[in-house]
Amino acid sequence: MAEGEIGTVVSTMEGPTTLSFSFVILSPGVRKGQFVKVQSSSGFVLASVTEITRANRYFERAESVAEYERNLPLGQSFPTGEWEYSVAAARVHGVFEGENIARSTFPVAPGSRVVAAEDELLKKFLQLDDNGLELGHLQHHSLPAKISMGKLLQKHLAILAMSGSGKSYFMSVLIEELLDRKPEQGRMAVVVLDSHGEYIGFRQTQYGKSTRVIGAKKLRIAFRRITPHMLAEWAPDISSAQVRELVPIMEALRKESKEKHEAYSLEDLISRVETGMDDKKGNMKKPLLAWLSELRSLRLFGATDSPKLEEAVSPGMLTVFDLSEIENMRKKQIMVSYLCKRLFKLRKKEKIPPFALVVEEAHNYAPEKADRRFALAKGPIIMIAREGRKFGACLCLISQRPVHLATTALAQCNTNIILRITNPFDVDHVGKSCEGIDRAMLDSITTLRVGEALFVGEAVGSPVFVKIRKRKASFSAKGRDLELIARKFDEESSRKKEDVEAFL
Repeated sequence: MAEGEIGTVVSTMEGPTTLSFSFVILSPGVRKGQFVKVQSSSGFVLASVTEITRANRYFERAESVAEYERNLPLGQSFPTGEWEYSVAAARVHGVFEGENIARSTFPVAPGSRVVAAEDELLKKFLQLDDNGLELGHLQHHSLPAKISMGKLLQKHLAILAMSGSGKSYFMSVLIEELLDRKPEQGRMAVVVLDSHGEYIGFRQTQYGKSTRVIGAKKLRIAFRRITPHMLAEWAPDISSAQVRELVPIMEALRKESKEKHEAYSLEDLISRVETGMDDKKGNMKKPLLAWLSELRSLRLFGATDSPKLEEAVSPGMLTVFDLSEIENMRKKQIMVSYLCKRLFKLRKKEKIPPFALVVEEAHNYAPEKADRRFALAKGPIIMIAREGRKFGACLCLISQRPVHLATTALAQCNTNIILRITNPFDVDHVGKSCEGIDRAMLDSITTLRVGEALFVGEAVGSPVFVKIRKRKASFSAKGRDLELIARKFDEESSRKKEDVEAFL
């Protein structure tokens, strides 16, 4: 066997074809997912192993094996070990013709030697970047998965996986890479809408100086920035006639506030509706006042934005909006809606740097099928998905239920990072949404281990399995370790009991 040779192409009923071939394995190190190459008349054919089958002629007939095994193990009567062999099925990705890769137009020849693909060839094929974000390494290869920041984020990113498969861990690794970038490499701001407090631990690590955590209870929206159209989006039950009534009232308040150099508030609007709106329009006035009062009860609005996003969002900085303290989903939806709109507007005016907006539990904020009352943030998220790439407003959607995530938003994510998914509806949806995934890859998604991911889309030249690297920062997210939570609760309960007994 020649040096580096791992197999020989064989002729089967199915091939070789321009799309696939099979080869007998001659090296014990060959594994599913590994990249290989074969010399052809056009150049090197690059392929990846999609499945491995082991066979042995001695064990083909069950009745014969059963008969022999009754008296003596078959291996003691016959040289069974000499007849065992393994066959790998390989998927063809293309042909390297000099420096360029082209579509395969003629199959490899049976008897051709199969060798492992070297790192330089894979770097070229997968479009890896030596100055890119190091997110892990290719499975069954020592090659680091260094992904270009522009290709990964400019046309948006989706991270899809079932709960507990490592979505937030991977996002933490990506955030570390973005925070570690130097100014000469080009730095982005990272803004996280954190539904469960997964990222607040960054402030207690070596990235603490680059991290700002904003509790949702401290978040305030400047009411003077709210338009009648925005109020209508947040209250789908309001009729167009009620919105028309609000327009002149809010315009008058805005004009008065400019003259007085003093911002008007939600209280001012409620008062003006009560006194300025004709009582004869009671069928519109009462529901409108009721809704405005309900909006006031959310305690979301103030005289100015807090914090000021122009100051909170900076290059090379992580800004985490901790929404885990709020149970009211409507309040969360309004917050996310406003933040998306405001960030995008500021970016278009170039008042803030290019940013990556991370939306955890994205299916809750931009659901595919839901009443408008439960999808208040869907419109702004889709707006960034459609238009953001032109302005450096990059979206990163994280979801454990891709089938429930708005198709329009997901379709705009040109790169998908897929960790373990077992729900058949989600698996099927991923297969239809992501180009380049075949049935074998979909089947592999259900068996991925924690920390293993399939990269698909524009960031890589071809779908590839990656082992995610370990985080540099060490911290625990809220609710991460059930045993630790249970132990701490027991310890606190015992301590309180002892304190009471000591007091008595």
